[in-house]
Amino acid sequence: MTSPRTTVVVITRDRRAELLRTLDHLAALPDPAPVIVVDNGSTDGTAAAVRDRHPGVELVAGPENLGAVGRNVAVARASTPYVTFCDDDTRPRPGALTRAADVLDAHPTVATVTGRCLVEPGLEEDPITPEMRHSPVPAPDGLPGPALLGIMAGLTTIRPAAFRAAGGFHPRLWLGGEEELLALDLAAAGWWMCWCEDVVVHHAPSTLRDPRARRRLGIRNTLWTLWLRRPVRSALRRSATVLRSAPADRATVSAVLAALAGSGWVLRERRVVPPAVEHGLRLLEEPQRRSTARRYIG
Repeated sequence: MTSPRTTVVVITRDRRAELLRTLDHLAALPDPAPVIVVDNGSTDGTAAAVRDRHPGVELVAGPENLGAVGRNVAVARASTPYVTFCDDDTRPRPGALTRAADVLDAHPTVATVTGRCLVEPGLEEDPITPEMRHSPVPAPDGLPGPALLGIMAGLTTIRPAAFRAAGGFHPRLWLGGEEELLALDLAAAGWWMCWCEDVVVHHAPSTLRDPRARRRLGIRNTLWTLWLRRPVRSALRRSATVLRSAPADRATVSAVLAALAGSGWVLRERRVVPPAVEHGLRLLEEPQRRSTARRYIG
């Protein structure tokens, strides 16, 4: 047997049944990988269930909800060349882990491979797929797929060295669109990110979520990321676009107030991306404006 090239990292909270289904799936893959689960303070017996049913899984269980930072904790423990982020409601198809590792093996300038998402039960493509398949971001010859300037954590395999050098997921963003800032920092450091059609992941969207809370965090984090990394004119233009697409309700107002409350640390940590990255981001604005996947309507 060859040594595994990727470690699967899953963060979870109070989704015991869904997590166990995902772990069952991962254990049955023909290309299995070590798994690290970070339980973000679940109160539904998740940790005990994992220990009982999947004793081979490395479990990190704590009393607090670390959000996306739980992935940072897991990546610090991983010893494989690559890490595959998997949500508790996403499941890679057989062969997907191997294919993603093959791509990274063959392309040392690529930091991330994001897969094609099929939404259960009908296995329709996720609405954001056309944006990735037809990404206008300029790419070098030989890139194994369309170039991206953003990732979706539950669909992505990454080089831990690049992840750590970029600082991982920012603790202030916590959860909700937290990938965008990491992706921009990877791009600014000279890494490429790509989408691969033949790395396929199924997503069975959990019903155990608060859509308004997710929208609030998503808007806040998008605004923070814009002002952390985009030139002023671009940040103003994109901020207006984001807010026009959101319902005029308490959740949106709360998101804007939270974003404003963080303006101090945002200005202190502001670091505008290089011109080539900004050029790619501007090319993405029109497809993002038309996208139904990016509208904050929850």
